[in-house]
Amino acid sequence: MNNVDSHDVAVGLNFAKHKTKMKILELLGFNRNEHSIKVEVLAGVTTFLTMCYILAVNPLILGDAGMDRGAVFSATVVAAAIATLVMAFYAKLPFALASGMGLNAFFTYTLVIGMHYTWEQALAAVFVEGVVFVVLTVFHIREAIVNAIPHNLRYAISVGIGLFIAFIGLKGGGVIVSNEATLLTLGQWNAGSVLAVGGVLLGAVLLALNIRGALFITIILISIVGIPFGVTNPGDDFTFVSLPYGFGDIVMKMDFSMFATLDVNYLIAVFVLVFMDLFDTLGTLIGASTNAGMVDSQGNVKNLNKALMADAVGTVAGAICGTSTVTTYVESSTGVSAGGRTGLTSLIVALLFLVSLFFAPLFLSIPSAATTSALVLVGVMMMKSFVKIDMNDWTEAVPCFVTIIMMPLAYSISEGIVMGLMAYVAMKVFTGRFKDLSITMYVLAALFVLRYVAM
Repeated sequence: MNNVDSHDVAVGLNFAKHKTKMKILELLGFNRNEHSIKVEVLAGVTTFLTMCYILAVNPLILGDAGMDRGAVFSATVVAAAIATLVMAFYAKLPFALASGMGLNAFFTYTLVIGMHYTWEQALAAVFVEGVVFVVLTVFHIREAIVNAIPHNLRYAISVGIGLFIAFIGLKGGGVIVSNEATLLTLGQWNAGSVLAVGGVLLGAVLLALNIRGALFITIILISIVGIPFGVTNPGDDFTFVSLPYGFGDIVMKMDFSMFATLDVNYLIAVFVLVFMDLFDTLGTLIGASTNAGMVDSQGNVKNLNKALMADAVGTVAGAICGTSTVTTYVESSTGVSAGGRTGLTSLIVALLFLVSLFFAPLFLSIPSAATTSALVLVGVMMMKSFVKIDMNDWTEAVPCFVTIIMMPLAYSISEGIVMGLMAYVAMKVFTGRFKDLSITMYVLAALFVLRYVAM
């Protein structure tokens, strides 16, 4: 009887564990009949590896604003983990969030260095921006803005983001470099650029052979091969484990004094922050979701409002922790392309962010040459949306072209969307096709014009 009872208890415990596991997976939008745990985990790791560069870059940029870089590192990790967990369990989507590139540069080089505000006042601007986004999301205003974007422009956004992230990858790998005469040119062939190009070729071959986790495998292999060539440089005093940096000196340090004085330039800066974050996030969600088929029959993004709320909560949490605006990362496209479809992918990213608190030296040793392959190849994948654009209608083709070309040239997803929408409204108005435009499009165009005038 004792043996029988022990067996029954063991079976009962295993069943309970399995049931608990399935409930957690269901909270993440995971369906075992449609999704694979292995694929979702690999997708999460892939996304993390392509965006973990922010853990090295963000402290450097915010450090220029006078903030402690070690504290910013931890704040960046914690804010990213919080926002991505909200995305995982609330929106149930495979997108990751962290302090946004471009937005952190605006924080330091425009607000602090250019306009001479303190970093505490800059954090207050970020906090208010996040609160505004929460309100807009609760009342579905952000979702209404997205749904008002014409279908051709949505496809153009996907293509534009593809070119943009491919450009980021080539630039990070040293394949494309700046040039005073031509702005851009082909970089010198060295170990880093050769490995970057080799990674693109290797990843492409693995994808052509339908190897699951091709992007992740490529990143790991290139990182390993880069060690003897000095591309992957752990350092002489490299250690796998380190204690987390404290960030108490920058937590809850927002200074709201500029709102009390109604400083016009400060308010304009907050307005610009709102639109930069808004369209960076919308561009990523629309582009990646459209490319992966994660949209309904009308082309609307699944759980969009919940995804936008994750972004809004992340921005508020980021300001409280002591970092710049948190936004949905375009690098999430790499995980989506690797098969990620549920919140399990973003949960993995969040957990890896938390782990990085203790293994910062290890994660930061991954070179940009290793992530070039993922960014370029995802760019190739996202180009397929181009065939869906109606290029026979000039009022559709020109705005779409503007959207696509301006993202990499302006080095901004948001600028590409803004200019594309303005061009769309202008083309329709000047050709008398007023019925093709919604009230929302007119309002957006007017706000965008005011934005550029204010700047």
